[in-house]
Amino acid sequence: MRVGLIGQGAIAHYVAQGLPAIGGRLELVLIRQGRGDAARIATDADVALSKGIEGYSPDIMVDCAGHQGLAQHGTDILRAGIPLVTVSLGALADRQLEAALTQAARDGGSRLVLCSGALGGLDALRAARMGRLDSVTYTGRKPPAGWVGSRAEEVLDLSAPLSAPVTHFEGSARQAALGYPKNANVAAAVALAGAGFDQTRVRLIADPATQGNIHEIEAAGDFGTMRFSITGQTLPDNPRTSALAAMSVLSALADYRSPLSF
Repeated sequence: MRVGLIGQGAIAHYVAQGLPAIGGRLELVLIRQGRGDAARIATDADVALSKGIEGYSPDIMVDCAGHQGLAQHGTDILRAGIPLVTVSLGALADRQLEAALTQAARDGGSRLVLCSGALGGLDALRAARMGRLDSVTYTGRKPPAGWVGSRAEEVLDLSAPLSAPVTHFEGSARQAALGYPKNANVAAAVALAGAGFDQTRVRLIADPATQGNIHEIEAAGDFGTMRFSITGQTLPDNPRTSALAAMSVLSALADYRSPLSF
């Protein structure tokens, strides 16, 4: 299995290291750097994405570069007929980008594979949406330092000690994903698995008592009720990156290669 990567961060590094264990090898890397449309291509991307050039076109691509990386490269990859795995689910809150990626996948006969990221329980939500979903709520709870650099700083002084948990955002998953692009991929995953961006409620909390990132799903419908909670650990070389998110990418690649998958 020939795998291409977009990005050079902690998740890309984790995936590259784990590929041999699932029968894959790194074929090319598109490394995003700078701002705007600036990008450095580490391998000849035009050749790599051309259909019918045996030995150069990867079997599957993986987006590890965040929302901007998916927006910049996603449509070209999908239109070239190459499946694309992404953890940048929050980018799909942009209706125009979601439509462009969907059309590119149809045009190329390919598929955009959405990783579960830092959260579990999404299989139950996907099943439940086949019936009636009355309510879905995602709550994200992090230490105050975990919200540094986000819109939480507009309502909280994160440099001052907090004596109690503070909710700094309540709204829809679409609002959360667009307002917190580096923090709300989990909220987007919940929305895409279940009731959608506009019907999924999100609550984001800065909690001085928590030692990790806590993700909770609550849902109700004609399937019954569910409540799922996970406290995630981060990757050793990047305290801002979920270990489970990186693992979910390798899991998606293993499923792609395997004749059996959930």
